[in-house]
Amino acid sequence: MEFFDNIGLGFSVALSLVNLLYCLAGVFLGTLIGVLPGLGPTATIAMLLPVTFTLPPVSALIMLSGIYYGSQYGGSTTSILVNVPGEAASVVTALDGYQMALKGRAGVALATSAIGSFFAGTVATVVLALFAPPLAEIALKFGPAEFFSLMVLGLLASLVLARGSLLHATGMVVLGLLLGLVGADVNTGTQRYTFEIPQMADGIGFVVVAMGMFGLAEVVRNLENENDRPTIVSKITSLMPTKEDWKRIVGPILRGTAIGSALGILPGSGSILGSFAAYAIEKKVSKNSAEFGKGAIEGVAAPESANNAGAQTSFIPMLTLGIPSNPVMALMIGAMVIQGIQPGPSVITEQPALFWGIIVSMWIGNLFLVILNLPMVGMWVKIVSVPYQYLFPAILVFCGIGVFSLNNTEFDVYLMALFGVVGYLFVKLDCEPAPMLLAFILGPMMEEYLRRALLLSRGNPMIFIERPISATMLGLAALAIIVASLPTFYKKREETFRE
Repeated sequence: MEFFDNIGLGFSVALSLVNLLYCLAGVFLGTLIGVLPGLGPTATIAMLLPVTFTLPPVSALIMLSGIYYGSQYGGSTTSILVNVPGEAASVVTALDGYQMALKGRAGVALATSAIGSFFAGTVATVVLALFAPPLAEIALKFGPAEFFSLMVLGLLASLVLARGSLLHATGMVVLGLLLGLVGADVNTGTQRYTFEIPQMADGIGFVVVAMGMFGLAEVVRNLENENDRPTIVSKITSLMPTKEDWKRIVGPILRGTAIGSALGILPGSGSILGSFAAYAIEKKVSKNSAEFGKGAIEGVAAPESANNAGAQTSFIPMLTLGIPSNPVMALMIGAMVIQGIQPGPSVITEQPALFWGIIVSMWIGNLFLVILNLPMVGMWVKIVSVPYQYLFPAILVFCGIGVFSLNNTEFDVYLMALFGVVGYLFVKLDCEPAPMLLAFILGPMMEEYLRRALLLSRGNPMIFIERPISATMLGLAALAIIVASLPTFYKKREETFRE
């Protein structure tokens, strides 16, 4: 009965006119960003964070959430019509979606994507509503030692699941932790790594880092690849799948939803991992496996269901534990802190309207996505055909204004430009920046919990081993590193990401 009371509270919050408008704005912006190749939800949310400072907390988080799962949907449009994934999780969709479009079935591919995304998003939101409260109740029993060990486990898991070299990912995590130490020590007030620059006394803003690493770096990378765009499929006929199509997509949608819901919770890139895993499994179990890569409708249904389900369930560790499972969730935690909300298990009990309002808004947002996108396919085609050299100046101006508005200082703009250069170098060196951003957000929190735990134990580090939950998490973290270091696992991991 309490569950339905909570859902009722969520509907009362999400269905207010203001929150409906912000939800609509979020999914529209998310779709637009997903359609524009290369920008991505991380850079977009980083750019829009300053805009949300003056909004009520619920409205701000509903809009930012809509941008995230809306971008998962929008990325499929360019994957199918242009063979250029607008978002990383839509890479697999391009394999068969574009081939379907070349065969004159672009409309069916887009409709399949919409159906799979809507179903998966709806089911995954139910999973979020059912499993988040019990998990938060367990987390309320955690002490500083458990939270520290949980964050260590999360960081190491994101390191193992990161694309590219394990050594590169480790270096990025260490760099993120070091950047998180910049500024004044919260206990002693001692300046650390500020190089006597007054503007760095309060530390480096995560918006500055995210905009530089994900925004500016991606702009430069896309300018390099501007001439590589393939032919745009602009002719779209019937959107309705045939009876045979329906028979072929039901199973992949169900399996993709289950896989994406489970993997979305994992630290790192759960929704991306989910879409790849769903495609690989579908290719093995399908009766039409020979068609994969040549226009198999299952190759669109499965990964699209998986990445949208993963996008929704990635909110579970963020809302219940205060642990981000990907860079977008790290920015969401930053948005909560800016709004004066302490992320973690207390959110459900202290901010029930916020928690349940966000959950219910996801159902409404998924409905908005279907209503918005299929009738507006023609508009998305026109937008994606705009040359990138006309888009990037506006992106740069928006980044600059957004960063300057944080503290009204041009130092932040210069710092963003520096991180943009560093981010571009990391792209060239095949270093994924996602683990760095997760470590940058979690670093100060880990330091705080570490100090609290040592204060409680009077400096005895055995507290992390003596407490069963903490010891279990540290054991799992050590096991993850050992397994990842095994030559067989390492080789298989590299082959998987290369595929």
